Amino acid sequence: MRRYDRLKHILQLDPEQDSHEIYRLIAVYEFPWDFTRALELALYRTYAVPSIGRLLARTAELTDRTQKRYDDTSLLLDAVLEHGFESVQGRTAIRRINQMHRAYDITNDDMRYVLCTFVVMPKRWLDTFGWRRLTHHELRAVSHYYRTLGRHMGIKEIPRSYEEFEECLDSYEESYFGWDEGARKVSDATLGLMASWYPRPLAPLVRGASLALLDDSLLRAFHYADPSPLARRLTRGALRLRARGVRLLPPRRSPHYARQNPEIKGYPGYPNGYSIADLGTFPAGGDAGVSACPVRQVPKEEQGRP
Repeated sequence: MRRYDRLKHILQLDPEQDSHEIYRLIAVYEFPWDFTRALELALYRTYAVPSIGRLLARTAELTDRTQKRYDDTSLLLDAVLEHGFESVQGRTAIRRINQMHRAYDITNDDMRYVLCTFVVMPKRWLDTFGWRRLTHHELRAVSHYYRTLGRHMGIKEIPRSYEEFEECLDSYEESYFGWDEGARKVSDATLGLMASWYPRPLAPLVRGASLALLDDSLLRAFHYADPSPLARRLTRGALRLRARGVRLLPPRRSPHYARQNPEIKGYPGYPNGYSIADLGTFPAGGDAGVSACPVRQVPKEEQGRP
């Protein structure tokens, strides 16, 4: 297999009917490391919307149990990606996500904005740091994949195209990005988590590199000082250099899912595997979220492992 053979295969698939397969090929074969980083940045951006950052601070999941929240979010989304929306694992994961979200008073606009970040940020990351860019064909598939996920989550008025997702994201951030003390605590905890994945002496460098990747709107929202021009040049230059190296490598022959990432600390801790139905939090009022979930209940005996 040559470097662009998988892309040729992707271009032969239907961007709507085969959207799950296209997204899976992109995320676990073509760009597994890049998608991990881009989706981390996608979720991080949402903290800058005060209504989202304030709620996350109030639940304390991302300040007191940061690693577990990171693990659970990755593993739940991973189950849908690996097995599909109609699989037992995918349905169980989506019902867990819905149960957690519907225990809180989250507006449809906020939910739709978070969905937009999942579509837009990987594209923007790859435009700058990827070994190739996504094609229009692939963007149609990514948009359709997340439209499907959004419908399964009961989100209303979902954008219909990548361009609409991008417009929705940009206009929402322009209207709502702003300072919140709780959101800043969530941001600091997340930056601390990322630094904890590396040897302690490197923690300041990792934090500095993370800040160097943030755009001005995020830095203003969290009241962070602007990184030095040198820090930005070095960080972004290193990522572009990595992309050039990846382009010269042979294509990946085996999939790489989120649970295989070294940052996921929970998964190796389960010697007998983990149950998707047990991931996440179980807040008071979550039963109402399950009863309103648009995804059909999975019998308990079928709620399997990854």
